[in-house]
Amino acid sequence: MRAYSFSRVLAIGVVLVLGACATAPNRINDVCAVFDQRDGWFNDWRSVAERTQRKYGIPMHVLMATVRKESGFKSNARPPRTKLLGFIPWTRVSSAYGYSQALDGTWSQYRRESGNFTASRTSFADAVDFVGWYHTKTVDTYGVARDDTYNLYLAYYLGWGGYKRGDWRGNSGIQRYARDTAAMADRYRGQLQSCR
Repeated sequence: MRAYSFSRVLAIGVVLVLGACATAPNRINDVCAVFDQRDGWFNDWRSVAERTQRKYGIPMHVLMATVRKESGFKSNARPPRTKLLGFIPWTRVSSAYGYSQALDGTWSQYRRESGNFTASRTSFADAVDFVGWYHTKTVDTYGVARDDTYNLYLAYYLGWGGYKRGDWRGNSGIQRYARDTAAMADRYRGQLQSCR
């Protein structure tokens, strides 16, 4: 009888853990709330973000604001589909996928260069490590400061080639995205002071 009860408890626990992983956290504009919702044994986002900060030197608030802007913390986020004849769902505008919205080619480059060949874009730990890796390459290549969320996000959104060409100049939409991400990073930085 005890084995049966333990099996039921274990099965319910697994379902709850998997259910928590499948849904995006709510209150995503409050990084403390995000961390509170993802602080389990197998899913501790704060410790993962802290480890990534130590590894790359990119501040945690910059990492989290980038993921927030890209996917809203949804593991399976994708760009919308285009419409054929105005109403038939067709192809997607890019191969961006997961928490980081990494493109297929850039994700392959990350896996190759980092040695993390099993990395998944639907894993928060892998995605935030990707963001740290990407921002660090931007810092090393273009001399952007590690806490300059505005320029780091421009390079992230446009890709390194687009950033080098200055494709954001004259594009108020992209500049607004970068300003919004920088403002979110500032809010997250302030919130992190009170939720330690």
